[in-house]
Amino acid sequence: MSRPAVNVAVRAARAAGNIILRYMNRIDGLNVVEKQRMDFASEVDRLAEAEIVKELRRAYPEHAILAEEGGAIGKNPLTWVIDPLDGTHNYLRGIPHFCVSIALLEKGVPVYGVVFDPLRDELYTASKGDGAYLNDRRIRVGKREGLGGAMIATGFPYRQREHLDAQLGMTRALLGQAEDLRRSGSAALDLCYVAAGRYDGFFEIGLKPWDIGAGALMVHEAGGRYCDFAGRDGIPASGNIVAGNLRVAQAMVDAIGAQATPALLKA
Repeated sequence: MSRPAVNVAVRAARAAGNIILRYMNRIDGLNVVEKQRMDFASEVDRLAEAEIVKELRRAYPEHAILAEEGGAIGKNPLTWVIDPLDGTHNYLRGIPHFCVSIALLEKGVPVYGVVFDPLRDELYTASKGDGAYLNDRRIRVGKREGLGGAMIATGFPYRQREHLDAQLGMTRALLGQAEDLRRSGSAALDLCYVAAGRYDGFFEIGLKPWDIGAGALMVHEAGGRYCDFAGRDGIPASGNIVAGNLRVAQAMVDAIGAQATPALLKA
């Protein structure tokens, strides 16, 4: 399969972005549900996801889909993973930092990815073996040699607050060496910012395939690396991910490893 898959995903992401922007001035009137403790979804998430699924099914009816709101549809080695609104908490509070994330996985490995920030009109695209792009301009990870002077992004796991002590220990260890940390509220955009050299690294606990599928591919195709907390490359089943250029990613694994519990170091 070639780049037409990216074009389809771009079309789907832009359609979802239009829905997200259309409802921005009506946030107070949105129907919001709490899926689990501190994990919210709005009708915008569901409408945007429905638009994405419609576009993908029209082009590739045989492919499987794994979507944040709708769950799994079909079975196929080729699976689209969809986060229709990554950064829902930001969106519902009027914080202007969120995106649409779509990736195609082949047997669990990302092969195509699209992340669209509708507010900034920034479109990130990547194809396995063909590089990563921001608005059709090739992007590369930063050249930082280690954690000295590095800007690291993270997120605090509202789904897994039992790991909060370990997370704070990791944060303390990294802040002892890095320039600063940022917590912006969108893992997909954080990974894209690593790919574009805006951030030097990223780590987070307990993410889902739709959170990281597209962004992880961006990092890899921009010359970087993504792995789990033990340094095993690939999309971690645990959702515990580290990303950065080769040196920063390894330095983060070294710093995090001393703070992570045995449960967090599992694959």
